[in-house]
Parts: sequence; C-alpha cells; structure tokens
Amino acid sequence: MKYFIIAGEASGDLHGSNLIKQLRLADDNAIIQCWGGNLMQNAGATLLKHYKELAFMGFIEVVKNLPTILKNIKFCKQQINSFKPDVVVLIDYPGFNLRIAEWAKKQGYKIVYYISPQVWAWKAGRVKKMKQCIDKMICILPFEQTYYQKKWNWKVDYVGHPLIEAINQFKANYTAPNNSSNKFIALLPGSRKQEIIKKLPIMLEVAKAFPDYKFVVAKAPGQDDDFYNQFLPVQPNVEFFRNDTYNVLMQSKAALVTSGTATLETALFEVPEVVCYKGSNISYQIAKRLINIKYISLVNLIMDKLVVTELIQNKLTVTNLTTELNSLLNNEQRKQQLQKDYTELKQILSISQQPSALAAKIIVDFINL
Repeated sequence: MKYFIIAGEASGDLHGSNLIKQLRLADDNAIIQCWGGNLMQNAGATLLKHYKELAFMGFIEVVKNLPTILKNIKFCKQQINSFKPDVVVLIDYPGFNLRIAEWAKKQGYKIVYYISPQVWAWKAGRVKKMKQCIDKMICILPFEQTYYQKKWNWKVDYVGHPLIEAINQFKANYTAPNNSSNKFIALLPGSRKQEIIKKLPIMLEVAKAFPDYKFVVAKAPGQDDDFYNQFLPVQPNVEFFRNDTYNVLMQSKAALVTSGTATLETALFEVPEVVCYKGSNISYQIAKRLINIKYISLVNLIMDKLVVTELIQNKLTVTNLTTELNSLLNNEQRKQQLQKDYTELKQILSISQQPSALAAKIIVDFINL
C-alpha cells in the first residue's frame, strides 16, 4: 500500500521515523513518501520536503511567512495527487496538516491523524471540522481520549507516548563514556530560530554562575552550524553538540529546556529541569488570551500538577533561572520528589511499550477495512 506522511518539526520526524519502521514491518508492500526529516528518510521513506523549510513559530512569524506557507500547501497537494496514496498520515503540525486534511478528504483520500493537535489547549472549535475530515485519530496523551469522547462524542485511539519507546531503545543500547563523571547541565533551547534567539543567550549567561559544571548546548537538527556562531564566544564551561541530545541527557545533572516535546524527553530521562518560554511580546499577549491551559509543560499537563518549574516570558531572567537551577542541583528533598513524580509519569504513558507498532497496526487495519 502507498502512504503519504507529513511531519513539520523535529519531534514529528522522530515519531514519524518509528512509525515508518513499523509500517514497513506490518506491510511488506509499503511504499512511503513523506514531508519530514532525515530520520524519516533513513527509516525508508522518500523525502520530498524537509521540515526545516516549514517551521515558523508565533503569530507574527506565521503572518510574515504566509506566502511561503500557502505555496508549500499548494505544492503538497500537487504531490499527494501525483502519488495517489491509499492513506494520508498527518503527524501533529496542525496549522499545516489540518488544511491538508480538509482538502484531501474532499479528494477522496483516507485520512489518519497521528499525534492529535492540542485542541484541548486552544482552538477547540477546530474539532467539529476535524471530525468531518479525519477518518482515524490516534492520540499519544492519556487525557486526550477522554477529552474527545466526553466533550465531542468522538471515539479515538490512544496508543501511549512514542517517546517511551524511543528512549527505552536508546537506553538499551547506551554505553557510558569514560568521562561520564562530568557534571553536565543540558541546554535545550528549541528547534526554531526565533525561540533559540530569544532563550539561548539567557541560558548561556546562567553558566557563569556555575563554573564547576559543563553546560552543553544541543544544536537543533534543522539549524546550520553557522546559525549558532552569533552566540559565540562563550565562557570556557560551555560546549555545543549536534545529534547527541540523548547522550547528553544520560549524563546530565539538570537541564534548562524550552517548552515542548523536549520537556517530556528530559523527564523520561529522569533529569531535573526548568522549563523556559519566551516569545515576541505581541505573540505572547495574543497566546495568553487564547490558550486555555494551566501549564505549558507536557510534564505538568499530564500529571495535572506543578512538577517542574515553568519560567514564562518576563519571569525568564538570568536571576530566576540561576535560582531555580541552584535548587535543582542542591535541594535533596526537591530532587527526591521529582524522581517520584517522574516514575509516576512513566507509568501513565506506558500503556504500550511499542506505541509506534500499535499505531501502525491501527493504520494498516483501517486501510484494509
């Protein structure tokens, strides 16, 4: 069968790659084209467009790049019609993918959405149209299944979070390096240029207060090395790494993390973290009035309580971040509570040890029906 898969960000590329591997196991005749990244390509799909050409963050940034976005949507539609897939699989990235879903449904294609848009946070009104144009919704967060069933009378599938699978696979093959006694602090400033520019300088400034620790910056896979030159020079205890985030997290004593999937990854590695968010003031003011959630971190949302500290917008300062990091490193009671909460988090997300395999089975069975 023929599959057209669309992922628009680094996290979607990771989950898409694991899904592709499982689709190829479940379907010996699978032919897969995708919009995504290197991981999806390496998993066996034909990559038509890289996600680094798609990612725009914030309301103002989206408006500024609207002509490019509309051009990409038109190009994507042409490629789908040319390929004529048995199913279109959309991974998160709702601003783009929901437009494709509405169009593709009208063309007669079967639509599966893997990793639900966060409509429980904002734009809940989208759900009515989503029910009309999405044939099968596959969720990865436990509260989403209840949300869709009770609020919208929409039966969806919950498969567990694919990060559980990805991180378990990594840990099973991990060998600690000889310098594993190093005291690392992981800096995960995000994957998009706008968010990195806003947050990384603040994170780097914090390193001055902890000269005995090595601060390790994870470069985003979608950004070139030249992009990071603007943050140089840095103090002696700062280093930049590429394609090594999981290795760094395995050795880290704490982490400063941009809100998003990375907050959950860090927690599943059991690394104490501070969640950081800072956007343009206009985008933040708009978002604050539209988004209806208690927390911005996936860790806190899933646990439905404040597990990890969130420093948002004006609260994200060098002083506040330094204070929080110092507490994570030196407050034993806080570290013990974090580990307890992280253990509970893993249990909640582990409905399946192979969420990608379960998702692939749901997709293949759906097509066959």
